[in-house]
Amino acid sequence: MSQTDHHPPFLIRSYRPADREAVRELCCETGFLGEPIDPVYEDRHLFADFLTTYYTDHEPESCFVLEIDGEIGGYLLGSRRPLQNQLYSFTQNIILFFRALLRYPRYQGRSRRFIRWLLMYGWREVPAAPRRVPHFHVNLLPDARRVSTTRALMSAYLSYLYQRGDKRVYGQIVTFESRRGEKMFERYGFKVLNRAEITKYKAFFPQSVYLSTVIKNLETAEPLSVTSRSRS
Repeated sequence: MSQTDHHPPFLIRSYRPADREAVRELCCETGFLGEPIDPVYEDRHLFADFLTTYYTDHEPESCFVLEIDGEIGGYLLGSRRPLQNQLYSFTQNIILFFRALLRYPRYQGRSRRFIRWLLMYGWREVPAAPRRVPHFHVNLLPDARRVSTTRALMSAYLSYLYQRGDKRVYGQIVTFESRRGEKMFERYGFKVLNRAEITKYKAFFPQSVYLSTVIKNLETAEPLSVTSRSRS
Protein backbone atom coordinates (compact mmCIF):
# COMPACT_ATOMS: atom_id res chain seq x y z
CA MET A 1 0.00 0.00 0.00
CA SER A 2 1.43 3.40 -0.97
CA GLN A 3 1.66 6.29 1.48
CA THR A 4 -1.08 8.12 -0.42
CA ASP A 5 -3.42 5.16 0.20
CA HIS A 6 -2.87 5.12 3.96
CA HIS A 7 -5.77 6.16 6.19
CA PRO A 8 -5.95 6.23 9.99
CA PRO A 9 -7.68 3.29 11.68
CA PHE A 10 -11.37 3.62 12.42
CA LEU A 11 -13.88 2.10 14.79
CA ILE A 12 -17.52 1.21 14.11
CA ARG A 13 -19.56 1.08 17.30
CA SER A 14 -23.10 1.42 18.59
CA TYR A 15 -24.47 4.91 19.14
CA ARG A 16 -24.26 6.31 22.69
CA PRO A 17 -26.28 9.18 24.20
CA ALA A 18 -23.06 11.17 24.53
CA ASP A 19 -22.80 11.14 20.70
CA ARG A 20 -26.01 13.14 20.22
CA GLU A 21 -24.54 16.60 19.69
CA ALA A 22 -21.77 15.27 17.42
CA VAL A 23 -24.36 13.46 15.28
CA ARG A 24 -26.51 16.59 15.02
CA GLU A 25 -23.48 18.68 14.06
CA LEU A 26 -22.39 16.14 11.46
CA CYS A 27 -25.93 16.11 10.03
CA CYS A 28 -25.70 19.88 9.45
CA GLU A 29 -22.12 19.71 8.17
CA THR A 30 -23.20 17.25 5.43
CA GLY A 31 -26.78 18.43 4.77
CA PHE A 32 -26.15 20.12 1.40
CA LEU A 33 -25.01 17.28 -0.88
CA GLY A 34 -22.32 16.27 1.60
CA GLU A 35 -21.37 19.86 2.47
CA PRO A 36 -22.68 22.25 5.19
CA ILE A 37 -26.40 23.05 4.95
CA ASP A 38 -25.95 26.77 5.70
CA PRO A 39 -26.08 28.05 2.07
CA VAL A 40 -29.52 26.43 1.74
CA TYR A 41 -31.03 26.71 5.22
CA GLU A 42 -29.73 28.67 8.20
CA ASP A 43 -31.64 27.02 11.07
CA ARG A 44 -29.32 24.17 12.04
CA HIS A 45 -31.30 23.28 15.14
CA LEU A 46 -34.54 22.59 13.24
CA PHE A 47 -32.67 20.86 10.43
CA ALA A 48 -31.02 18.42 12.86
CA ASP A 49 -34.31 17.92 14.72
CA PHE A 50 -36.00 16.89 11.49
CA LEU A 51 -33.35 14.39 10.38
CA THR A 52 -31.94 12.92 13.59
CA THR A 53 -34.16 13.30 16.67
CA TYR A 54 -36.31 10.21 16.18
CA TYR A 55 -33.27 7.97 15.78
CA THR A 56 -31.09 9.36 18.58
CA ASP A 57 -33.92 9.82 21.10
CA HIS A 58 -36.37 7.02 20.33
CA GLU A 59 -34.46 4.17 18.66
CA PRO A 60 -30.78 4.64 19.52
CA GLU A 61 -30.15 0.87 19.55
CA SER A 62 -30.54 0.88 15.73
CA CYS A 63 -27.83 3.52 15.20
CA PHE A 64 -24.09 3.18 14.61
CA VAL A 65 -21.23 5.65 14.45
CA LEU A 66 -17.86 5.78 12.75
CA GLU A 67 -15.07 6.96 15.05
CA ILE A 68 -11.65 8.15 13.84
CA ASP A 69 -9.04 9.26 16.36
CA GLY A 70 -11.76 9.56 19.00
CA GLU A 71 -13.97 11.83 16.85
CA ILE A 72 -17.28 11.02 15.13
CA GLY A 73 -16.63 10.97 11.38
CA GLY A 74 -19.88 9.40 10.23
CA TYR A 75 -23.06 7.70 11.28
CA LEU A 76 -25.77 5.32 10.18
CA LEU A 77 -29.17 6.09 11.67
CA GLY A 78 -31.61 3.21 11.30
CA SER A 79 -35.05 2.09 12.35
CA ARG A 80 -36.57 -1.36 12.50
CA ARG A 81 -39.86 -0.03 13.91
CA PRO A 82 -41.38 1.53 10.78
CA LEU A 83 -44.86 2.18 12.16
CA GLN A 84 -43.49 3.93 15.27
CA ASN A 85 -41.15 5.96 13.05
CA GLN A 86 -43.98 7.01 10.74
CA LEU A 87 -46.25 8.06 13.61
CA TYR A 88 -43.45 10.05 15.22
CA SER A 89 -42.53 11.69 11.90
CA PHE A 90 -46.15 12.73 11.29
CA THR A 91 -46.49 14.51 14.63
CA GLN A 92 -42.93 15.87 14.57
CA ASN A 93 -43.38 17.37 11.10
CA ILE A 94 -46.43 19.32 12.28
CA ILE A 95 -44.54 20.68 15.29
CA LEU A 96 -41.45 21.60 13.26
CA PHE A 97 -43.59 23.19 10.55
CA PHE A 98 -45.18 25.61 13.03
CA ARG A 99 -41.79 26.36 14.61
CA ALA A 100 -40.42 27.20 11.16
CA LEU A 101 -43.42 29.44 10.41
CA LEU A 102 -42.88 31.35 13.65
CA ARG A 103 -39.25 31.93 12.70
CA TYR A 104 -39.99 32.60 9.02
CA PRO A 105 -40.05 36.44 9.31
CA ARG A 106 -36.52 36.35 10.79
CA TYR A 107 -35.13 33.98 8.15
CA GLN A 108 -32.93 35.17 5.30
CA GLY A 109 -34.03 34.70 1.70
CA ARG A 110 -32.33 31.33 1.22
CA SER A 111 -34.13 29.84 4.22
CA ARG A 112 -37.46 31.23 3.08
CA ARG A 113 -36.96 29.58 -0.31
CA PHE A 114 -36.21 26.29 1.42
CA ILE A 115 -39.43 26.49 3.48
CA ARG A 116 -41.46 27.34 0.37
CA TRP A 117 -39.94 24.36 -1.44
CA LEU A 118 -40.92 22.06 1.44
CA LEU A 119 -44.50 23.30 1.31
CA MET A 120 -44.96 23.28 -2.46
CA TYR A 121 -42.73 20.50 -3.77
CA GLY A 122 -40.97 18.57 -1.02
CA TRP A 123 -43.70 15.99 -0.42
CA ARG A 124 -44.09 15.42 -4.19
CA GLU A 125 -40.40 14.75 -4.82
CA VAL A 126 -39.85 11.98 -2.26
CA PRO A 127 -39.92 8.62 -4.08
CA ALA A 128 -42.19 5.90 -2.72
CA ALA A 129 -40.73 3.55 -0.11
CA PRO A 130 -41.98 0.36 1.61
CA ARG A 131 -44.07 1.23 4.66
CA ARG A 132 -43.39 -1.78 6.92
CA VAL A 133 -39.69 -2.32 6.28
CA PRO A 134 -36.63 -1.24 8.34
CA HIS A 135 -34.67 1.65 6.84
CA PHE A 136 -31.51 3.72 7.32
CA HIS A 137 -29.57 6.72 6.15
CA VAL A 138 -25.82 7.28 6.18
CA ASN A 139 -23.73 10.45 6.46
CA LEU A 140 -19.95 10.82 6.56
CA LEU A 141 -17.68 13.82 6.75
CA PRO A 142 -15.55 14.38 3.60
CA ASP A 143 -12.34 13.06 5.16
CA ALA A 144 -14.13 9.87 6.24
CA ARG A 145 -15.79 9.01 2.92
CA ARG A 146 -14.21 5.80 1.71
CA VAL A 147 -15.49 2.46 0.47
CA SER A 148 -14.08 0.81 3.59
CA THR A 149 -15.90 3.10 6.04
CA THR A 150 -19.22 2.89 4.23
CA ARG A 151 -18.91 -0.88 3.96
CA ALA A 152 -18.16 -1.20 7.69
CA LEU A 153 -21.15 0.94 8.71
CA MET A 154 -23.44 -1.02 6.40
CA SER A 155 -22.11 -4.36 7.64
CA ALA A 156 -22.78 -3.38 11.26
CA TYR A 157 -26.37 -2.40 10.53
CA LEU A 158 -27.17 -5.30 8.20
CA SER A 159 -25.77 -7.77 10.73
CA TYR A 160 -27.90 -6.13 13.43
CA LEU A 161 -31.04 -6.60 11.29
CA TYR A 162 -30.13 -10.12 10.18
CA GLN A 163 -29.61 -11.29 13.75
CA ARG A 164 -33.08 -10.02 14.68
CA GLY A 165 -34.81 -11.79 11.83
CA ASP A 166 -35.72 -8.81 9.67
CA LYS A 167 -36.50 -9.77 6.08
CA ARG A 168 -35.81 -6.59 4.09
CA VAL A 169 -34.25 -3.17 4.48
CA TYR A 170 -34.32 0.00 2.41
CA GLY A 171 -32.54 3.32 2.27
CA GLN A 172 -33.03 6.59 0.40
CA ILE A 173 -29.85 8.07 -1.02
CA VAL A 174 -29.05 11.30 -2.83
CA THR A 175 -27.26 10.81 -6.14
CA PHE A 176 -25.97 13.03 -8.92
CA GLU A 177 -23.60 12.74 -11.85
CA SER A 178 -20.30 13.10 -10.02
CA ARG A 179 -21.27 11.28 -6.81
CA ARG A 180 -21.36 7.52 -6.38
CA GLY A 181 -24.70 6.39 -5.09
CA GLU A 182 -26.84 3.69 -6.60
CA LYS A 183 -23.86 1.79 -8.04
CA MET A 184 -22.12 1.78 -4.68
CA PHE A 185 -25.14 0.30 -2.91
CA GLU A 186 -25.51 -2.35 -5.60
CA ARG A 187 -22.19 -3.70 -4.26
CA TYR A 188 -24.03 -4.51 -1.03
CA GLY A 189 -26.86 -6.34 -2.80
CA PHE A 190 -29.32 -3.45 -2.95
CA LYS A 191 -31.62 -2.92 -5.93
CA VAL A 192 -33.01 0.44 -7.03
CA LEU A 193 -36.75 0.49 -6.39
CA ASN A 194 -37.45 3.97 -7.77
CA ARG A 195 -35.99 7.46 -7.98
CA ALA A 196 -37.21 11.04 -8.26
CA GLU A 197 -35.51 14.32 -9.11
CA ILE A 198 -35.38 16.80 -6.24
CA THR A 199 -35.29 20.49 -7.06
CA LYS A 200 -34.41 22.19 -3.76
CA TYR A 201 -30.76 22.61 -4.80
CA LYS A 202 -31.44 24.07 -8.26
CA ALA A 203 -30.36 27.57 -7.23
CA PHE A 204 -27.08 26.31 -5.77
CA PHE A 205 -25.98 23.29 -7.81
CA PRO A 206 -25.81 22.91 -11.62
CA GLN A 207 -26.35 19.14 -11.89
CA SER A 208 -29.62 17.23 -11.63
CA VAL A 209 -30.01 15.69 -8.18
CA TYR A 210 -32.03 12.56 -7.48
CA LEU A 211 -33.33 10.78 -4.43
CA SER A 212 -33.30 7.00 -4.95
CA THR A 213 -34.98 4.29 -2.90
CA VAL A 214 -32.79 1.18 -2.72
CA ILE A 215 -33.89 -2.10 -1.13
CA LYS A 216 -32.21 -5.35 -0.09
CA ASN A 217 -33.67 -8.79 0.64
CA LEU A 218 -32.08 -10.13 3.82
CA GLU A 219 -33.69 -13.57 3.64
CA THR A 220 -31.26 -14.75 0.97
CA ALA A 221 -28.21 -12.99 2.43
CA GLU A 222 -25.40 -14.73 4.23
CA PRO A 223 -24.74 -13.70 7.83
CA LEU A 224 -22.50 -10.65 7.77
CA SER A 225 -19.34 -10.29 9.78
CA VAL A 226 -18.58 -6.88 11.21
CA THR A 227 -15.08 -5.46 10.94
CA SER A 228 -14.93 -2.91 13.71
CA ARG A 229 -11.41 -1.70 13.01
CA SER A 230 -9.63 -1.13 9.74
CA ARG A 231 -6.40 0.29 8.41
CA SER A 232 -7.41 0.28 4.77
